[in-house]
Amino acid sequence: MTAPVVQSLREQIREHIVEGIVSGRWQPGERIVERRIAVELEVSQTPVREALRELESLRLIESAPNKGVRVRNLSAADLEESYPVRAGLEQIAAELAAEKLAADCSALEPHVAALYVADREADGTGQVRHTVAFHREMVRAAGNSVLLHTWEGLGIEVFTALSIRWLGTVQQSYAEEHQALVEAFKNRDPDIGVLVKQHVLGCAPAPATE
Repeated sequence: MTAPVVQSLREQIREHIVEGIVSGRWQPGERIVERRIAVELEVSQTPVREALRELESLRLIESAPNKGVRVRNLSAADLEESYPVRAGLEQIAAELAAEKLAADCSALEPHVAALYVADREADGTGQVRHTVAFHREMVRAAGNSVLLHTWEGLGIEVFTALSIRWLGTVQQSYAEEHQALVEAFKNRDPDIGVLVKQHVLGCAPAPATE
């Protein structure tokens, strides 16, 4: 049995801030006050500062001397940039995980089932959560810690959520696309890496038109 993942305090604070950005509590350009978050969550300012530093490395927030920390004004181009990198990483992951997932897709299937429910109920939050969880399990199945760490460092959950909520990047059926990937793994499709790459690139925000 796999031991449950215990989140550090910094990770919990990071998720709290991310949810605030995604939900619109903090709008682009709005200041995030470190001390206020610390008081709200009843923690010291040190883990809050660490969480904010991590989000700055993901380019979600920016800091300036004497101006504090603010939510970045992200454009479609900013959100778009991570997709080719993510697609390349997931292509490698799918190829490395192909044998394991051909034998056992049980890590992926619950997320597909949850996506059918989220699609039916037009639950955007559920679509984001289970889409990202599906891809995380696929990358984890590759068994390469460097690959997983690099993938996690792209802030995929945040950028997926922002693409959907800010830019209206919505697929007709999240479940069907991911079910097709499960079937490809089970059928030992020799082009699984390319299929996954094309799937990820197809999720990218559409370029802005003049």
